[in-house]
Amino acid sequence: MSESDSNMIQSAADRAGIKVGLIGGSGLGDALMARETGTPMYIDTPFGKPSATIFETRWAGVPVLVLPRHGKSHVYPPSLVPYRANIFALKALGCTHIIASGAVGSLREEYKPRDLVVVDQIIDKTIHRASSFFERAAVHVEFAEPFCPVLRQIILESAEGTNGHAVHRDGCYVAMEGPAFSSRAESMMHRLCGGDLIGMTAMPEAKLAREAEMPYAMISLITDYDSWRPRPTSDTQAPPDPHLLLNEIIGNLKDATENAINLMKRAVERIGQNPARLDACPARKALELAIWSDRAHIDDDEVKKLLPIWGKYLKPN
Repeated sequence: MSESDSNMIQSAADRAGIKVGLIGGSGLGDALMARETGTPMYIDTPFGKPSATIFETRWAGVPVLVLPRHGKSHVYPPSLVPYRANIFALKALGCTHIIASGAVGSLREEYKPRDLVVVDQIIDKTIHRASSFFERAAVHVEFAEPFCPVLRQIILESAEGTNGHAVHRDGCYVAMEGPAFSSRAESMMHRLCGGDLIGMTAMPEAKLAREAEMPYAMISLITDYDSWRPRPTSDTQAPPDPHLLLNEIIGNLKDATENAINLMKRAVERIGQNPARLDACPARKALELAIWSDRAHIDDDEVKKLLPIWGKYLKPN
């Protein structure tokens, strides 16, 4: 891309007020941070500090905010990721849309290690995580389609013509609590429930993004088959060396990470070429009919606390 093309994209994205948040999961978060040299954004929130310093930079002229979900050097396990602080911080910094990534296990033979999946549905089985910003008001967002259809389409278009890895057009993500992986019985149950992939971090992240009116899409990186798939256990077949299995998973993650970063970059470039497409993202009006409490009876301190989230609809006294 020429400098003039980049400047044109920059102007179009800026005029449209577009700023894309990039949330990196296992492997990808550290890989993104190692490559970016943007401006560090230090921010605190009513829910504490985000996982790590957020960096603002530009991809193909489009402003982006880069955040490693698990913190620098992967210090936060899935259950202790400060999801509310992460999403609140991105919103407060002007983020309008989010493209996230996350490592997953496969629940289907056809979803192979190293493949990427642009997930379209989710089953939430997390139990220990704060899953809403709204603790002193009744707010009920629609969540039938958890992942933004417009962002998903842009990512899928960006995957056309790629070689060397498969990008699946859809998949149902089962979000489990962790940090231990599934038993074989649980893995079989998740398959019966309609799950295609299993991971630990898409929830409550996707739901919080919806509450913050930020359209959200996720690229899942398949590292291995989940425990439903039998491994050699007979007397004539020695079980696999766990070190070899771990090395294989890490190798799959590294390969998928590189592919996912390239896909993210192509998607952001496509956004910059036509930012007006993002006006059609349904999540941008998620709170319009979702606030059920009488505005006059919502505590003023709560209104102020969540002003970046619902300030379009509520003003402090």
